[in-house]
Amino acid sequence: QVELVESGGSLVQAGGSLRLSCAASTSIFSMNYMGWYRQAPGKQRESVALHTDTSRINYADSVKGRFTISRDYSKNTLYLQMNSLKPEDTAVYYCYATVPSPRGTSAYWGQGTQVTVSS
Repeated sequence: QVELVESGGSLVQAGGSLRLSCAASTSIFSMNYMGWYRQAPGKQRESVALHTDTSRINYADSVKGRFTISRDYSKNTLYLQMNSLKPEDTAVYYCYATVPSPRGTSAYWGQGTQVTVSS
């Protein structure tokens, strides 16, 4: 069983920056996909950024050039650096990871961290 714990969410003014962290309870070397999703009130959860074990990275068009996803294997932690924040970035941000095994792939989610951007 893998536990993912997010932190770093806060209230920030538009144009500001935040860094979210997602600490994993096990080695993230085993996680072929790690990423960040977000869900705003009344909206569906959407993908924000994805980082694969081959270091391929994908971003949602709405955050390209402003957000940066990265992994620190020494700390078993996934990060999301968010710059030039906009009110529309307000959401609960969730960490996501998948772990393959001979029996199949398991997916894990964190509990979420709230990001609120004021105008």
